[in-house]
Amino acid sequence: MTEILSNYIPAQAVQPTFELIKKNNVYLQIVNQRVTRHGDYRRLTNGQHKITVNATSNKYRFFITLIHEIAHLEAFETYGRNIKPHGQEWKHTFQRLMLPFIHPAIFPQKLLPLVAKHFKNPKASSDTDAKLALALKYYDPANDKNYIFEIPEGSLFKMYNGRVFKKGAKRVKRFEGIELESGRMYLFNPNAEVELLTEKG
Repeated sequence: MTEILSNYIPAQAVQPTFELIKKNNVYLQIVNQRVTRHGDYRRLTNGQHKITVNATSNKYRFFITLIHEIAHLEAFETYGRNIKPHGQEWKHTFQRLMLPFIHPAIFPQKLLPLVAKHFKNPKASSDTDAKLALALKYYDPANDKNYIFEIPEGSLFKMYNGRVFKKGAKRVKRFEGIELESGRMYLFNPNAEVELLTEKG
């Protein structure tokens, strides 16, 4: 397991992460990229805990996702199954688990202060923290995608499923997108990855 982990997370985090996996009886499955989520957790009928994480060469994204899911497991086991998935119990657990890893031996200087700030009040997804999401993207394989908050209002963009939208105004935290084919309006997370097509005024 440690050999596998070393391919996906920072070297200094391998052994303590392995201990967390062993202690919690985790069945870890590394899966092909899913667009809608980085990872998930569920308890199996035999009592074992299954965590799936998207395979990625970005060791920092993989690591944060894995600890995020272990925090779900520990929060449910400690506080019961009726807690909110990303409520205070999960936040406190995630903070407790991550604290020993917020260290320059694990995160590069470019990321470390942003990770430290994020974990003062962790969100349901690191993608909703714009500064951290952009910093993490630097360690992703190069692609032609943009985050929706980066592109100008009025731009045309394409989603992973081929649907084309025109970017509208910002509403509180999310952005409007008008689907060209149907004319329907949708709201997008600011860090939704899209393919920029053209710009229109």
